[in-house]
Amino acid sequence: MENTVPGTAMKREISLLDATLLVAGSMIGSGIFIVSADITRNVGSAGWLILIWLITGFMTLTAALSYGELSGMYPKAGGQYVYLKEAYNPLVAFLYGWSLFLVIQTGTIAAVGVAFSKFMAYLVPQVSEDNFILSMQTSTDAAGNATFFHVSAAQLVSILLIVCLTYFNTKGIKGGKIVQTTFTLTKIMSLFGLIAFGLIMLKPDIWQANWSDMWDLHKLNVDGSFTGYTTAAAMGAIAAAMVGSIFSSDAWNNVTFVAGEVSNPKRNIGLSLFLGTLIVTIIYVLINVVYTAVLPLHEIATAEKDRVAVAASHAIFGNIGTVVIALMIMISTFGCNNGLILSGARVYYTMAKDGLFFKKTASLNQYSVPGFALWVQCIVACILCLSGKYGDLLDMICFVVVIFYVLTIAGVYILRKKRPDAERPYKAFGYPVLPAIYILMGLAFCILLIIYKPNFTWPGLFIVLIGLPVYYLWRLGNKRS
Repeated sequence: MENTVPGTAMKREISLLDATLLVAGSMIGSGIFIVSADITRNVGSAGWLILIWLITGFMTLTAALSYGELSGMYPKAGGQYVYLKEAYNPLVAFLYGWSLFLVIQTGTIAAVGVAFSKFMAYLVPQVSEDNFILSMQTSTDAAGNATFFHVSAAQLVSILLIVCLTYFNTKGIKGGKIVQTTFTLTKIMSLFGLIAFGLIMLKPDIWQANWSDMWDLHKLNVDGSFTGYTTAAAMGAIAAAMVGSIFSSDAWNNVTFVAGEVSNPKRNIGLSLFLGTLIVTIIYVLINVVYTAVLPLHEIATAEKDRVAVAASHAIFGNIGTVVIALMIMISTFGCNNGLILSGARVYYTMAKDGLFFKKTASLNQYSVPGFALWVQCIVACILCLSGKYGDLLDMICFVVVIFYVLTIAGVYILRKKRPDAERPYKAFGYPVLPAIYILMGLAFCILLIIYKPNFTWPGLFIVLIGLPVYYLWRLGNKRS
């Protein structure tokens, strides 16, 4: 850690452009390059593939516009944690912050870090996930089969990336925002370039085959055969398909975490939420249109290790396409992880100010950033990298993420009643209809997951509920001190 003279206050050095690119950059990681394979397996048609992304985009934009009202009311570090505390109580806010620290933010940092390493392996094979640096036998099952704990070169590279970006962000907000802005602009331009080349190289026969029966919803099997759905099973398939698109579209709210460092926050946070989510929604839909323009649906669904973008880039650029997409994803994941690391620590800082996290986390270092909070986050993310379980955890927590979004947007209605005279530089667009539509869609998604994909729900709830005794222990500790 670092022994420094604490800063007195955070510096408001994040402009509207920086904030917009923080929204977009935190959203665009590795998901858009991978998850369309699983979505296609679940829905089996080009029309439904695009519709899944459009539904997710609509939900994200609606949520972001609702958060605009809350961000204008409470332009403080901590963002969503603060909104939940003001609308409900400290317990609900703590459970969100606890989930963020234990899995949501740290698990995403780990997953994005390992994705960086996996695609770096296309250029430097020595850092492959199949290159084990350490292998230890941990147990033996009843049949005498050994179980091993492996540490791969990819995991070590991802840890090095997380540590380096954490260290860089402890040196002040200015450096972190420059990295974020530079890498996000680069990846946005690269993605639009890929879209342009993909549409130019559109293959009419593939396009015609993919879109000839665009609304036939069915399961697409690995062998190319189809399996029809009952009505109930179809709803479950749509919910399962949306797990990937929602995960890929998450982290748009990270800009609210750094509200204490945004210039003119009452205006710029809400505007950046809208602009950032709109840009990403357009990119995500167009990228998937490109996939259907150059790859048969079966190849999208069965891409090696789900790397659809690699297959599409190979179809567009030939053999050099693998290098092109590897570089693009490395740029994308590098910038994404910088935004996640920069933002998440501000929530733990605010929790500690409320006496609900490690006391030292409430301090700023000499560069006016929460250095200790950054290092604590780094340690948990690195442990998750080594565990290899971050992917499973993120599947489990997707349900919880949406539940907290629903609670936060319901908070708009609650605060309109509790504090009708509070200053609202922005008002939720389409209120009361659009926020209500999001709440209904979010609840429908969660209910369908409970029914059809319980493995995506109960473990996530368990992680949240572990926070209950922790909350009361922290409260008890504060009373004694």
